[in-house]
Amino acid sequence: MIVGLLWGAACLNYLDRLMITTMRGSIKDAIPMTEAQFGLLTSVFLVVYAIASPFAGYFADKFNRSRVIIGSVFLWSVVTGLTAFAQTYEQLLATRALMGLSEAACMPASVALIVDYHRGPTRSVASGLLLSGAMAGGALGGLGGWLAEGHGWDYAFKIFGVIGIVYSFVMLLLLRDAPAIETATPLGKPAAPAVRLSEAFTSLLTNRAYLVMLVYACVLGIVAWSVAGWMPTYIQEQFNLSQGKAGLLTTVSVNVAALFGMLIGGTWADRWSRTQERARIYVPVIGMFIAAPAVLLLSSTSVLGLALTGLILYGVTRFFSDANMMPILCMIVDSRYRATSWGISTFFSCVIGGAGIYAGGLLRDAHVNVSRIFQFAAINLVLSAFLLFSLRRHASNRTA
Repeated sequence: MIVGLLWGAACLNYLDRLMITTMRGSIKDAIPMTEAQFGLLTSVFLVVYAIASPFAGYFADKFNRSRVIIGSVFLWSVVTGLTAFAQTYEQLLATRALMGLSEAACMPASVALIVDYHRGPTRSVASGLLLSGAMAGGALGGLGGWLAEGHGWDYAFKIFGVIGIVYSFVMLLLLRDAPAIETATPLGKPAAPAVRLSEAFTSLLTNRAYLVMLVYACVLGIVAWSVAGWMPTYIQEQFNLSQGKAGLLTTVSVNVAALFGMLIGGTWADRWSRTQERARIYVPVIGMFIAAPAVLLLSSTSVLGLALTGLILYGVTRFFSDANMMPILCMIVDSRYRATSWGISTFFSCVIGGAGIYAGGLLRDAHVNVSRIFQFAAINLVLSAFLLFSLRRHASNRTA
């Protein structure tokens, strides 16, 4: 039940944040802006989301994870509804910043709550199931462009804002934290120290293995957000498609593929981990070495079928890493700081990824072909694989 509830929250989380990328033409017709300014709408979301994420993770470690999640769902759904009433670029930009702030608390608390419940050989597949909700939301985000063509760009924001508010009340009735594990404490021995912000940051940022994970998160963030931010535009222009068709084709293809990829990657890693304790590292490495040539294929072909094949292969294999991200963090960081570790890695990933999307907008304004962005992404996938592989000597297969 907990995985199912959090799946729904993750779905709404990504749907609300990504649907704006599929209605570029409709928004630009209603609110004039340059390509760089349109890219900035996603970049400002990512920057605010990034800055808030470490603190959101800390709150989830220190306080009740389930209440943090419920509050986040309610607040971002209100902001989603308010976005529909923006009439100027500045107002739209402000709602995107508020969206980043309100959504930041959900994922660190969610992934930490999942591993609280799943401590053994179901950890990766449970994490993959949770994050498959994000991919489902990304796929449904393609509805934004379709609804914008028929009803105006603001229509989808109104609908999904109301849905999210209702869902937050459903979660309030059903979502609970995992029961604490009872352990015997010898007489005279102090209990585990309380979670403190400075100590959490010090513990994580002096951990060499975790620092490698931060670099890995940054490099992979460039790939993920470049594809999410500019793939609909690339497919639309490369193959002369309508905004709605390009948006649906790209978001559905990559996100449905990613959904299966996380389930495959999670299940494979869990089963392999019974005989190989580094399996949760090796499975994502294999995936990224397959995803890199897939990105090169989709960025170089003039055949739509081949481009979609490359996009689907990228979606399946690249997202082996997401299913195993929190399980890998459990292997290298103090168990008290799991949500904080996710939040800090999100900070670096989103700042770098947001800068990459804005840089893509600048390249567009300079009339540089979008395919160059994806060729650079392929190089980053290979670099990510080597960074993750380097952690194999530092990780331990913890189940707590």
